[in-house]
Amino acid sequence: MIRKSIGLFALSLVVLTTACKQESAADKITDADVKTIEAEKALIGKLPIVELDKEIHDFGTIKEGDIVETEFIVKNTGESDLVIADAKGSCGCTVPEPPKDPIKPGASAPIKVSFDSKNKPGEQEKTVTLTTNTENGHETFKIKANVTPAAK
Repeated sequence: MIRKSIGLFALSLVVLTTACKQESAADKITDADVKTIEAEKALIGKLPIVELDKEIHDFGTIKEGDIVETEFIVKNTGESDLVIADAKGSCGCTVPEPPKDPIKPGASAPIKVSFDSKNKPGEQEKTVTLTTNTENGHETFKIKANVTPAAK
């Protein structure tokens, strides 16, 4: 019995000493990781920056069923190419058409936005969100309109 207890105690001691060894986060960071982090820090100042010609476009009063369009001009004031990976309206009635090619530093490009007012009577405000390679990863702007209900 004592022999069994000593054996179990020794086994428990071995398990505890090997299981409790903790690695610190610093032990897991390699020189390659440090170089990657430094390279990313250097690139932060060289990201594209979006500058829009307007933050909101007001179509004013339109009739229900009208499809209206406008353009937003996006300028890249940063130091690397601006890529617009995706553009989405806050609903299916708002359709943005972003440029397909990257926008070079200092260059501008239009983003056409159409709004279909069918079944949208009253005050309307819709958001367009661009997914970009800027520091925060997205940019937004708005359209709005006062839609006069169609005669029934």
